Amino acid sequence: MATTADFKNGLFLKYNGKPCQIVWFQHVKPGKGPAFVKTKLRNLENGNILENTFTAGMKIETIDVERRPYQFLYAEEDGFNFMHEETYEQILLQKDLVENADLMKEGQHVEMMFVVGEERCLTCELPTYVTLEVTYSEPAVKGNTASTSALKEVTLETGAKVMVPLFIETGEKINVNTADRSYGGRA
Repeated sequence: MATTADFKNGLFLKYNGKPCQIVWFQHVKPGKGPAFVKTKLRNLENGNILENTFTAGMKIETIDVERRPYQFLYAEEDGFNFMHEETYEQILLQKDLVENADLMKEGQHVEMMFVVGEERCLTCELPTYVTLEVTYSEPAVKGNTASTSALKEVTLETGAKVMVPLFIETGEKINVNTADRSYGGRA
C-alpha cells in the first residue's frame, strides 16, 4: 500500500479494480479546505485516459508490472503466437491486445507488459520504427501536384497501407513509425 505522497509519473496502481499508470499528477493545496491530488491515469487494459482526484493522504494499492521481450512467430485465427526471447516459452495473444498488428512481420521483436503475480499480458508494443518492404506502389507522375509535400498510398509486405512521398517505388525498404503509421525515411 502507498499514499498519494508516493505519486510519481509512471507509477502503476489499481484504480476501480483495473491496472492503471499515472501519466500526470498535481498536488493542490487550496486556501480553504483539504489538500487533494489531481491525476490523469492510463488504463493499461484498453489505453483510455481517466481523470481522477484523490484526497491527500489517501491509501492506494500499487501493482508490480514487468516488461518482457518477445518475438512474433506467426498469426492464426485465434490471435498471434509469440515466443519469450530468454525462456523460449510460447504464448497466444488475442488480436485486440496488439496495436497496429498489420505492421508486424514474422520474427519481429516486441515488448509485452505483464502484471506480476497474475501473469496476465496487458499490452504488446512494437518498436517505435519498423522496416518493411514496399510491395505495391502507384507510379508518380511528375507535375500533377500543386505542393512539394505530396503523398501516395503504398502497400507493404505485411499488407498494411501507409502514406509515403511520391519518390518511393516498389521494392524499396522504408521505416514506418508504429505510433502514427507515418513514413520515417528509407531504410
